[in-house]
Amino acid sequence: MSSYSGNIFMVVAPSGAGKSSLVNALLDQDPSLVLSISCTTRAPRPGEQADKHYRFVSADEFLALRDGNALLEWAEVHGNFYGTPRDRIDAALDQGKDVLLEIDWQGARQVREHYPQAIGIFILPPSIEALESRLTNRGQDAPHVISRRLLAAGSEMSHVSECQYVIINQEFSTALLQLGQIVAATRLRYGTQAARNAELFSQLGISKTLA
Repeated sequence: MSSYSGNIFMVVAPSGAGKSSLVNALLDQDPSLVLSISCTTRAPRPGEQADKHYRFVSADEFLALRDGNALLEWAEVHGNFYGTPRDRIDAALDQGKDVLLEIDWQGARQVREHYPQAIGIFILPPSIEALESRLTNRGQDAPHVISRRLLAAGSEMSHVSECQYVIINQEFSTALLQLGQIVAATRLRYGTQAARNAELFSQLGISKTLA
């Protein structure tokens, strides 16, 4: 997959850590990023739009996509199915575009099997108390769902070491700045620059083989 000139960024976090808010803010700052729209069987939350935040499908539709090998990864999370369609990701990478995946640790692990070069970025809350407060204040889940998410958070955060980068989302503006810096630095790596500036590298007599 190293022939791709596009990068894959996987943003991973437990529910309530601010992953979606950071991803949406980064997309506003950098429209060149392509957001991978995941499929899910859960109901839309207030303010969510179909084919913008998620592709909302029935359980039968989801299973048909899974069984047809149309999903790059899939998982059952908190009683709902989530999955990533592969076709749009391959198309974006072929065009040299950078793809952003908002994903859980299970999905990130599956994505890396297909794209070993994918960059993992784990978003951590500043404390469990802050996580509980954010889940409660967003008013999107029933109390029993919040309790279930908090119980799962510890297990999810134990996989933080599987990502190359970690952002502690204590101050949103700082976390957003750090997320953008990771994207910018990745774009300056040798492999990406060589792929995106092949003609210049050739003119300058620079080998495209990694040292």
